[in-house]
Amino acid sequence: MLDLIIRNGRIVTASEILPAGLEIGVKDGKIAVIGIGLDAGPDTEVVDAEGAYITPGGVDSHAHIEQDNSPTGDTWETGSRSAIAGGNTTVLAFASQRRDETSIKPCVERYHAKAGSNSYCDYGFHVIVTNATYAVLEEDLPSLAADGITSVKLYMTYLPLRLGDGDLFSIMMAARQLGVTTMVHAENHDMVDQIAKRLAARGHTQTQFHAVARPQIAETEATYRAISLAEVTDAPILLVHMSAPAALEHVRAAQAHLLPIHAETCPHYLYLTSQKLHSHSYDEIDGAQHICAPPLRHDKKDLEQLWAELANGTYTVVSSDHAPSLYDHPNGKKRGFVVAEDGTKTVDFRVVPNGVPGIETRLPLLFNRTYDPEVGPPASEDAPVHISLPRFVALTSTNPAQLYGLAHKKGSLQPGLDADIVIWYPEATKSGSSSTVLTPSSSTESVASPSPFLITNSMLHHCIDYTPFEGMSVRNWPRYVFLRGRRVWDRDNGGVLGQPGDGEYLPRTKSRILTGQLGRTVTGMAYGERKAWA
Repeated sequence: MLDLIIRNGRIVTASEILPAGLEIGVKDGKIAVIGIGLDAGPDTEVVDAEGAYITPGGVDSHAHIEQDNSPTGDTWETGSRSAIAGGNTTVLAFASQRRDETSIKPCVERYHAKAGSNSYCDYGFHVIVTNATYAVLEEDLPSLAADGITSVKLYMTYLPLRLGDGDLFSIMMAARQLGVTTMVHAENHDMVDQIAKRLAARGHTQTQFHAVARPQIAETEATYRAISLAEVTDAPILLVHMSAPAALEHVRAAQAHLLPIHAETCPHYLYLTSQKLHSHSYDEIDGAQHICAPPLRHDKKDLEQLWAELANGTYTVVSSDHAPSLYDHPNGKKRGFVVAEDGTKTVDFRVVPNGVPGIETRLPLLFNRTYDPEVGPPASEDAPVHISLPRFVALTSTNPAQLYGLAHKKGSLQPGLDADIVIWYPEATKSGSSSTVLTPSSSTESVASPSPFLITNSMLHHCIDYTPFEGMSVRNWPRYVFLRGRRVWDRDNGGVLGQPGDGEYLPRTKSRILTGQLGRTVTGMAYGERKAWA
């Protein structure tokens, strides 16, 4: 007998929207069947989706939670609670090796202790490698891969984390042999450092100069260099939080040559420009709330280009890069206040913690610009790019599950996988100049706007005192969320219904390459030449 049946919804996969009338049957935390007229027993929970879209639970594959270098950020309890409230049933966060550690196992143990029994959602870890010792490459990485940690992150910038090209090369070689996904933060450190020093020498340290110090060309150059290292080592890589259109041209060119180069972006790069970095006066620092790296870009045309790259397949995943710090805290964003001996304050963007919160708003913000392929994208004067609902599912659930070795459990609505399910509110049906929508209060009424969900920090479930998306309106929000078949979010009746400890640790398998091929001949090398040294 089934534990749960979901009826009267439109099931969305990464390839299509299934015909109306299909039902989802759940047993023992797994999707048991998708069919018509499923029988409900006396103990079966039956949920009427009321015609709404049904998507897989979100897989947020890039989130910073309770890291050592973020003392004012979310804990595992608050960060995972926020994830559930935004439709994410799986989160992959980071265990960060300290520069003085010659092994990466201690950092993994620390982060297991933090997350265990505290997470509302299922979770796994990437490892940030900062000290690529022989033991790390030859012992730790194989051991961790065998234990289900099959991804590493490498930084080309930030002094405490930055690796040189030699270390990048060596780690990519090791990761390629193990089938481990290599994530790369690509910015030219020296370029950023020199520009920032020259800005400071001229007194240009206010928050808006953060974007000036990290120009697009710094990301573009480092992206090309990372792709070159990946090509020569024959290693699949994911370039994280990409924001520069010119850098994406390098990704497209690499993909055209069948190199396994994947790309990721985040909602703040799709919606926000560097105007958000301007504080209201010289003595204020509210622009620091939007400091992240790479920075927000200047031109709205750049944002639209990123939407186009989502639609055309250049991007593989969309993650939140949830990297929160409190705003109103001396160790948070207001660390950017520099106090002189006489008590006067100035602002220095260089000491503001990088990163913005976004784990709960990721899915609603991306869903906001989707369309049903049977209807087609909406027409508008400025013709903004929209992505199809199947593409939304691919970018937020299916692709990250495949890329990070979770496709055997997560990322799709199909029998045998975990019953991680999001039911949205029924969409508007046009009628004259108004729309009929199911509003957040679950009442049906005629309204002029198809976007009744207003984002405010007070509605979110993280522990951070701001959201970079304050005041933005989106057209939909997860109404119900099921984690392995159990309802853990009901927006209209209790909100978060789950508990800390509901989440399980997820050992992962090898990555699936979603674009390109391994074994390509390196540009300019003779066939087989690499075998002489690889």
